[in-house]
Amino acid sequence: MEHRGQHAGHDTIPMGMPGHDHHKMMIEDFKKRLWICLVLTIPILIFSPMIQGFIGYEWRLPGNAYVIFGLASVVYFWGGWPFLKGFYSEVKAKGPGMMTLISMAISVAYFYSSATVFGLKGMDFFWELATLIDIMLLGHWLEMKSVLGASKALQLLVSMMPAVAHKVQGDQVEEVKLEDLAIGDVILIKPGEKVPADGSIIEGESYLNESMLTGESKPVKKGLDSKVIGGSLNGNGSLKVKVEHTGKDSYLTKVITLVQEAQKSKSKMQNLSDRAAKWLTYGALAIGFGTLAVWVLLGFPFVYALERMVTVMVIACPHALGLAIPLVVAISTAVSAQNGLLIRNRTAFEESRKISALLFDKTGTLTKGEFGVTRIETIDDHYSADELLRLVSALEQSSEHPIAVGVVNKAKEKNITIPTPENFQAITGKGVKAQVDGKEIKVVSPGYLKDEKVTVPEAAFGSAAETVVFVLIDDKLIGYIALADTIRPESARAIHVFKKNHIKVMMATGDNEVVAKAVSSALGLDNYYAEVLPHQKVEVVKALQAKGEFVAMTGDGVNDAPALAQADVGIAVGSGTDVAAETADIILVNSNPQDIANLILFGKATYSKMIQNLIWATAYNAFAIPLAAGVLYSTGFVLGPAVGAVFMSLSTIIVAVNAQLLRRKISGSR
Repeated sequence: MEHRGQHAGHDTIPMGMPGHDHHKMMIEDFKKRLWICLVLTIPILIFSPMIQGFIGYEWRLPGNAYVIFGLASVVYFWGGWPFLKGFYSEVKAKGPGMMTLISMAISVAYFYSSATVFGLKGMDFFWELATLIDIMLLGHWLEMKSVLGASKALQLLVSMMPAVAHKVQGDQVEEVKLEDLAIGDVILIKPGEKVPADGSIIEGESYLNESMLTGESKPVKKGLDSKVIGGSLNGNGSLKVKVEHTGKDSYLTKVITLVQEAQKSKSKMQNLSDRAAKWLTYGALAIGFGTLAVWVLLGFPFVYALERMVTVMVIACPHALGLAIPLVVAISTAVSAQNGLLIRNRTAFEESRKISALLFDKTGTLTKGEFGVTRIETIDDHYSADELLRLVSALEQSSEHPIAVGVVNKAKEKNITIPTPENFQAITGKGVKAQVDGKEIKVVSPGYLKDEKVTVPEAAFGSAAETVVFVLIDDKLIGYIALADTIRPESARAIHVFKKNHIKVMMATGDNEVVAKAVSSALGLDNYYAEVLPHQKVEVVKALQAKGEFVAMTGDGVNDAPALAQADVGIAVGSGTDVAAETADIILVNSNPQDIANLILFGKATYSKMIQNLIWATAYNAFAIPLAAGVLYSTGFVLGPAVGAVFMSLSTIIVAVNAQLLRRKISGSR
């Protein structure tokens, strides 16, 4: 149930804006109406003559009919108000759907039942009215909760920017709001701070972490005249930056715009249950009034003909149809979450069965997103790999350089005690040196070996994606350590599964050509795109869609957000940014690419169960409505209001039980 008349447009309004707050208020409003109506339904059921007749007891209050009428009136006018309001919107838009069907059913039940209280011969349907409104409120609330959060992505993008900037004016530095920055202003960025605006460095140097903006896996060294991007994270150096872009012209704002546009274009999906409700509305109205007319024309009393029509309308009440989708969604969401999949967009989840092309981001998705040690090799038998790592860690432990961090993390992982170095010195542009355990240790680049005419071991460079540092002890080459953004061990297995299922697997990354090619070759991808910016990732997705592919995009960074929104199914890995997670349709909690295979299986099982429930809900109506209308009257069989209501309840129970069977089906498909 989408009920677009009430919610259209809310999907793309940033959190904190009126539309988002309104959406949250509506969810709370439905929750409050549901609980209050449930409380009022209990006495309606207990004191209903029809229910008492079913169960076989009798307990009446003084003025029993009027008490039930009063309670049911509150449920109808207050609990049913969202549906009556939705009915008006659908009629105004000339697009009858679920709201029209619900409103028609509850109105016929209410006014007919009220007439029986005040003299019309017949049996009231107040209990039917109350339970229908309860179930519809429950279904609507479940659905609205399942889509809450779609607009958070834009607010999270905005929150990447700091609140203030340090503006330099002569010898003074003052804090100013971002909106007060102008092109040409000079700003100071302190160590560990976020960059407040796009610009060029005019003083200082530092390593900037841009991985969540550009996809570059390791912090990038920036110096004089280097460009910086607003939202990136500064390392351990101070920078003075001349502002070049602010506001709508900034890189991050352009990313926000791309996300907005992609979300808007995907919000036009129409729901299966809405289409079913539309045709059921036409059918119920035609058969209901047709039934009334036929019985009157046949000479039967108007009251009898009215009872036939009301029975038809009651049976047309979409209890089962209203629960067919939300129940399956609620169950599949819960079961999938237990298996590492968080579903945010159920339409995309249902359609994951159609995926024909998977486009992966590299950093943090196929790879770990960390600059880690891949190999430690010694060329001197007196030193083991662990000893080499211990000595190198001593020199690197005080550095913020990505290579240093990777080496120290490896030593900590192996529980190696790191010694304290003495006489530490930097070898300009080539490495570092220090005294450790009475020996002079140097950790240097290949360029240093070349300058010193030291032969580089043939096996040193095993992969184009690796960075290699060499270790000299007392000026003798002892070994080397290779580092790279390591590929997740489960990535290769996942890609094997996708190819087995005839799904094309590609990669789009902001990283350089050498690294991208190395990762693609190692994993056997069908294709890769290197050094792509956010708008180019979107273009890659659009190009694949234009070829007829049903595209799933998997990523973890801000740079992936627009492509995640544009893709038919956007999948964020849980270890990534909140922005990517809020833009995506589905989140992989464990950041395991193999979970995407489970996603496809779960999607197929969920869609199948939804179709079964829709078929049952509509087939029941197709069978029962003619019986209620009296097509078998000549044989002596007429489906009475009470029996029709029981069958309706049975239909609802069957749909609910069938939805519960989804748990077993999903477990069996893994």
